[in-house]
Amino acid sequence: MTTSTQTLEAVLSWIDEHLEESLVRVEDFLRIPSVGTDPAHDEDTARAAAFASDLLSELGMDSKAHQTPGQPMVMAHDDGPGSGPRILYYGHYDVQPADPLELWDSPPFEPVRVEGDEGPMIVARGSADDKGQLMMFIEAFRAWKAVTGSLPTPVHVLLEGEEESGSESLEPFLRDHVGDLASKVCVISDTGMWDPDTPAITTRLRGIVYLQATLHGPTHDLHSGVYGGAVVNPLNALSRILAQLHDDQGRVQVDGFYDDVEVDEALITEWSALDFDEKGFLATAGLTSSLGEQDRSVLERVWSRPTCDINGIWGGYSGPGAKTVIAAEASCKISCRVVPHQDPVKIMAGLKAFLEARTPTGCRWVFEEHGCNPGICIPTDSPWLQTARESMGQVFDNEAVLIGCGGSLPIVGSFQEILGVDSLLVGFGLDTDRVHSPNENFSVARFRHGVRSHAAMIEAFGNMSS
Repeated sequence: MTTSTQTLEAVLSWIDEHLEESLVRVEDFLRIPSVGTDPAHDEDTARAAAFASDLLSELGMDSKAHQTPGQPMVMAHDDGPGSGPRILYYGHYDVQPADPLELWDSPPFEPVRVEGDEGPMIVARGSADDKGQLMMFIEAFRAWKAVTGSLPTPVHVLLEGEEESGSESLEPFLRDHVGDLASKVCVISDTGMWDPDTPAITTRLRGIVYLQATLHGPTHDLHSGVYGGAVVNPLNALSRILAQLHDDQGRVQVDGFYDDVEVDEALITEWSALDFDEKGFLATAGLTSSLGEQDRSVLERVWSRPTCDINGIWGGYSGPGAKTVIAAEASCKISCRVVPHQDPVKIMAGLKAFLEARTPTGCRWVFEEHGCNPGICIPTDSPWLQTARESMGQVFDNEAVLIGCGGSLPIVGSFQEILGVDSLLVGFGLDTDRVHSPNENFSVARFRHGVRSHAAMIEAFGNMSS
């Protein structure tokens, strides 16, 4: 047995012996209601930033919570042995609002441990997204410091408080601190595993194009008895237009929508070997059948195909009782999940053109953009990815698989563009964690696996060439 192997085993043993202490720190973090998008919680969000910064300072890291026009940005540094490649670790300490409160089985910011399918799990807002996950690499740092006195390689840590509300302060902060955050790769734990026993590395993320569109018709609301049948009704018109977004096969009808969509047959072949439980996936949504592009599997649709969805539609009268009115305007919110190689600016323009081409006579559109971010593809031949995959083999019995993600992490694109580094997406969440929903939870077993995995990965990174 090599000295390196013995040291890692000692670190992993320390993690297990001190797991309860780690869980207590996580629970203390979860008690802070850091709802970054709600100004009423600004003090709480600042308190969460200070809590995280203090944890890093306790480990001997040079840490500070930096003020921004929005929420604080925690930045910390540790030179480690000074010889290996420097790794950037990213996480976010802000959480989603807890509403609706009445659907929680316990107060959302009073963490409780309950028995689940995987054993004990912590129920609280932020337990899986992302406080519980970012605490995994902090606790891995703690274990290495306790056993050896230092980290195996130099690290930067960046924790933000606006991820759940658009990360407005992130890119300006990155541009102001390019030199301070220079790294070889960024490690992010804000994604998922394949199943409780199989770790995963996410290699594809969909981007997002988000448009709010308002169709204006009459100059004011009209009596539907006096004017009905004689003038345009914006709600009727908008409904007809939106119904044309998809054909009967589930394909989006915006011109050029699929022009730049590429199919990675090798990756799809690997996904097909994952034994995906389609019925179980649909059951988590309370459904028994899928809908979408009919010639594609559910995994392909979610991980590698673009989409277009109406997220909201409103106008006219929606209060109690009846009001016979033709509304002066009707609005909707539309989001398109775009895949790597699609140009989100082109998709946004195409979506607007689709609507404008169907403008009823006498009407006009007002558009408001709420996001235009590309899909991300992580090279599967990356040495960082291969090293992480091998490292997790020291913690799990099953090999890490490569998966996609239907959601978006715009920060990955920001790190590529501004810092010039790729990201390594190694997360430990599952669909059953109820992220963004009442009774969000994270299993103790997966938290333990996550800490151990980060401990193994950082050692392996330290052995790579800088």
